[in-house]
Amino acid sequence: GRFAEKHHFTKPNDKRALHLMTKCAQTVMEELEDIVIAYGQSDEYSFVFRRKSNWFKRRASKFMTLVASQFASSYVFYWRDYFEDQPLLYPPGFDGRVVVYPSNQTLKDYLSWRQADCHINNLYNTVFWALVQQSGLTPAQAQERLKGTLAADKNEILFTEFHINYNNEPQMYKKGTVLIWQKVDEVVIKEMKLPTEEEAQETTVTRTRNRPMPLYCDIMGDAFWKEHPEILEEES
Repeated sequence: GRFAEKHHFTKPNDKRALHLMTKCAQTVMEELEDIVIAYGQSDEYSFVFRRKSNWFKRRASKFMTLVASQFASSYVFYWRDYFEDQPLLYPPGFDGRVVVYPSNQTLKDYLSWRQADCHINNLYNTVFWALVQQSGLTPAQAQERLKGTLAADKNEILFTEFHINYNNEPQMYKKGTVLIWQKVDEVVIKEMKLPTEEEAQETTVTRTRNRPMPLYCDIMGDAFWKEHPEILEEES
């Protein structure tokens, strides 16, 4: 919260900050290729390593420190790409923990809960900041107004008082960001020069490679996992 305030993040969502987080997560995945899927929302990312990964001899401390350090250094390195007019005022830090889940189902349950948490928090924050920024309530008054309200109540406040249809909010805000490996075509420009030529000739070559790509989709149901069965290895 303090970091977001000092760097003037837009409330309730700052797309620059969210895209920067995703860029950092992509950098982590490209560095540690045993990560099969990542899920991010707000100021956190979860990374899932391949079930049979033997990287670092499965030492939890290695997994945690390498992911956290790679993520934090990437955050500083790519900051200017997303916050051109906002200097980084002090070094950010990220904590982490390692959890071993006993089954694919438990893992899917965890990721489902993270996405459910994203929706719950985003709906609350969308209403909260609308009350503060557009209705002029203090944060304490907005919190009191929302105390005990259900999702339907919050949707009603957004629609009737602020003409906001929550269903039309960006999927990235409502569902978070899923990163999975996908094949993408990249155009590479090469310079070629024959011995008899004075100037190099530019040619373009298209190559296909695997890259961690963002999706803004539902991972709580079975459809996503059936569409991407390669993410989870079969259990013995």
